[in-house]
Amino acid sequence: MSKVAVIYKSHYGTTRRYAKWISEELGAELFEEPGVRPEQLMEYDIIVYGGGLYAGGVAGSKLVAKNPCKSLVVFTVGLANPELTDFSEILSKNFTPEQQEQIKVFHLRGGIDYGKLSTVHRVMMAAMKKLTEKAPVAERTDDDHLLLETYGTKIDFTDKESITALVEYVRSM
Repeated sequence: MSKVAVIYKSHYGTTRRYAKWISEELGAELFEEPGVRPEQLMEYDIIVYGGGLYAGGVAGSKLVAKNPCKSLVVFTVGLANPELTDFSEILSKNFTPEQQEQIKVFHLRGGIDYGKLSTVHRVMMAAMKKLTEKAPVAERTDDDHLLLETYGTKIDFTDKESITALVEYVRSM
């Protein structure tokens, strides 16, 4: 059996929830970034890294992008529907083309509670709302409509069943 660690960076809790579920399913050790030293990564056969999506970045991903891992599996958590969203630009900002060829990435859907957002994230979401409102209605995506309908509220798309493919992938390694 491979030695597996699940490491995550979570601002508001949905990435933490997924990381906990994944570590429980895999019987893996669970760590929160930044509490992991780079040299610890090589102590594990497989690193599963999870980070929330913020302004085109995967939170905390520099830990695994800048330091060697034997095998790396990444999961992202964001509001966008993973079945309808192209994440290639975000991945390109966070991982080199060579890294992208070597890692397996899973995208999971999180949630948002506007009442808990930091000032910076609140401003970012307000800017997204304004941009979305300026777009012609006919050109808005389902995610755009969802943003406008739920802006200022709490919404949670986390689903334990959505980790199944990731867990099965890691078990097959």
